[in-house]
Amino acid sequence: MLEVWTLRLMGAGGFGVLGWRLGRIVSEVSTGQDRLLPWGLALALTGVPLGALVTPYLVLKPLKKAVEYINGIPGPTLVAGTIGLLVGLVVASLLSIPLYTLDGWPGLGLPLAVTFVLGLAGISMGVQRAQEMQAVFPPLDSRPSPNGVVKPPKNKAILVDTSAIIDGRIADLTVTGFVEGALVVPRFILDELRHIADSSDPLRRNRGRRGLEVLGKLRQEPNITLEVLDVGVQHSAEVDSELVHLARSMNVPILTTDYNLNRVAELQEVQVLNVNELANALKSIVLPGENLRVNIVQDGKEPGQGVAYLDDGTMVVVEGGRRFIGAAHDVVVTRVLQTAAGRIIFAQPR
Repeated sequence: MLEVWTLRLMGAGGFGVLGWRLGRIVSEVSTGQDRLLPWGLALALTGVPLGALVTPYLVLKPLKKAVEYINGIPGPTLVAGTIGLLVGLVVASLLSIPLYTLDGWPGLGLPLAVTFVLGLAGISMGVQRAQEMQAVFPPLDSRPSPNGVVKPPKNKAILVDTSAIIDGRIADLTVTGFVEGALVVPRFILDELRHIADSSDPLRRNRGRRGLEVLGKLRQEPNITLEVLDVGVQHSAEVDSELVHLARSMNVPILTTDYNLNRVAELQEVQVLNVNELANALKSIVLPGENLRVNIVQDGKEPGQGVAYLDDGTMVVVEGGRRFIGAAHDVVVTRVLQTAAGRIIFAQPR
C-alpha cells in the first residue's frame, strides 16, 4: 500500500511539471509569449490528479507481469540468459569504441544499435546453451568434498506428468521415501487436470477428480515437498511437448506412466521415471522348478488351462488346472515368459 501512495505522489509531481511545461509551450505558440497563465496553470493542475491516478497502473501492472514472467523461467535458463547478456554487452562495448569517433548521428546511433543487437544475441545464445552451462557449473551439493568424494545433488526436482498423478501410485511411492527430491507440478499440468475433472464424460471426470485428490494427499504429507511451477504452455499447444521442453531446460527427470511420452522424452535425452517399469521391476522373481500355492480363478485360452494371479498381479497359467477353478492348489513352475505386457508364469499341478 505504501508503494502505491509513493507512486501516486511521484506521478502527481511528474505529470504536474509536465503539464506546466506543456502549458508554457502552448502559451508561447498561441500568444508568442511564455506565460504561466492560463495554459501553464490549467495543464499543471490537470496533470497532478491525472498523474496520481494513472501512475500505479503504468508502473505496477507491467512490473507485476514482468515479475510473473521471470518467475516462470527455469533457474538455469535465467542464469544462462543473464550471463549471455553480459557477454554480449561486453563485446558490444569493445566494438563500439571506434564508432564513437564518428561525427553526427552515426556516432550515437551505431553504438546503440550494436549494443542492442549483440545484447539480444547474447541472451539467445545463453538460453540455448543453458543445459551445457549447467554442466560446466554443477550444483554446490555435487562438488567434491574435501576427501575427494563427489556428493550427489540433494532434493533434485522431478517433473510430474498428468498420467502419473491420475494413476495414484505416486502417492504411495513417495510416502515410502524411495523418491528423493521435490515433486514439481507445472501450472499447465494443473490446468489439464482441471479440464479433465470438468469433462462431460463421467469416466474422464472421475479420473480428473482422482488426480486432484492425489495432489491434495501429497500436499498434506509432511515429508513430501510438492511445488507448483507457474509456467504455462508457451512453445507449443501440446502439453507433453511443453513438459519435455521444460524438463530439458531444467535438466530434471519426468515422472510418468505414459508410454508415448516416455519414448518421446528418451529420444530428446530426457530422463524418464516410469511408474509402470518400476512396478514390473519389483515383481516377484520366480524360477522354473519352484513350488507355488495359487488360487485358480478362471479358464485359460487353451483347453484345460486354469489362470491364477500372484499378489503383485503376475499371471500364472496352470496346464490342466481347469478342474481346480475356485480353489487353492499347489503348482510347480515350468517356465517364465517375459512379454511387453509383463511377466507370465507357466506351471503344472503337483
